[in-house]
Amino acid sequence: MTHLRLPVETDRLWLRTFDKADIDAVMAYHALPEVQRYLDWKARDKVEVVAAIDAMRGQITLQRPGDVLSLAVIRKADSQLLGQVSLRWVDATAGQGEVRFVFNKIYTGQGFATEAVSRVIDLAFDNFGIHRVFARCDARNARSAKLLTRLGMRLEAHYREHALFQGEWDEELHFAILDREWHRSSKVKELTHRVA
Repeated sequence: MTHLRLPVETDRLWLRTFDKADIDAVMAYHALPEVQRYLDWKARDKVEVVAAIDAMRGQITLQRPGDVLSLAVIRKADSQLLGQVSLRWVDATAGQGEVRFVFNKIYTGQGFATEAVSRVIDLAFDNFGIHRVFARCDARNARSAKLLTRLGMRLEAHYREHALFQGEWDEELHFAILDREWHRSSKVKELTHRVA
């Protein structure tokens, strides 16, 4: 595993560690019912958000399985915090990592989540030597499923009513991509941009 220099940059975004000043911005989307229905934690009050940010501030590298890299997604144009993206090192032997993301609905539909998640997948393969990245989302979360498909991740499983979650039967989609598939699709995208 190589050391990661933060913040990480994309065309329109900075991906940086969380800061205590992020409390209000994080609360703004963690508490939204339309965001909350897809998260695996209940709506947080201010004390809980402060504790979550404190925990995420320490999640800055992957040294061993179970470690998480948690990054705040910041729009360069106005330094607005749009959401968060994380990478969890799941398994060392099989080289497995999981990407997760949550965005304030105000900023959806503008490609910011795609840009941020794509950059974190780059980090997984190029910086951390992960072999396979997977992502899970609720089957009702069409935006997330479309984002993962757009990134070239393949739908590997659809678990129907496999768990009770927040009082409802949960249907979960599992997507994944291998390092060689990601690099091949990245080269195709790069060539396409050059030709265009």
